[in-house]
Amino acid sequence: MHEMGIAMEIVEIAISSIPDNMKNACVERVNLKVGKLSAIVPDSLRFCFDIVSKDTALSGAKLNVEEVPVIARCRECNLEWTVNEPVFICRECKSGLIDIVSGRELDIISIEVVEE
Repeated sequence: MHEMGIAMEIVEIAISSIPDNMKNACVERVNLKVGKLSAIVPDSLRFCFDIVSKDTALSGAKLNVEEVPVIARCRECNLEWTVNEPVFICRECKSGLIDIVSGRELDIISIEVVEE
């Protein structure tokens, strides 16, 4: 389960983002964008996050995961579409020359910190 390693990295990044002048701060929420091609199961990531954040400044924090769809663009006819099945050819001209525009993301968008 690679979600455990990813959760550990998220916790490490979030802890290091707490400003030095906020000694009693804790992280309330971590907001992520996760692409469907990233092979991450959001519920598994949340479960792992809850485990690794225990007894840290992130204990009780919510992990908000926004799933990003797979978007492809054809190099031949410039059509852009959402990929919902494992067929990577253009729906319009049937070309196999496509680029993946989105769907591989694994980005921390924001970390919400509150001082107690």
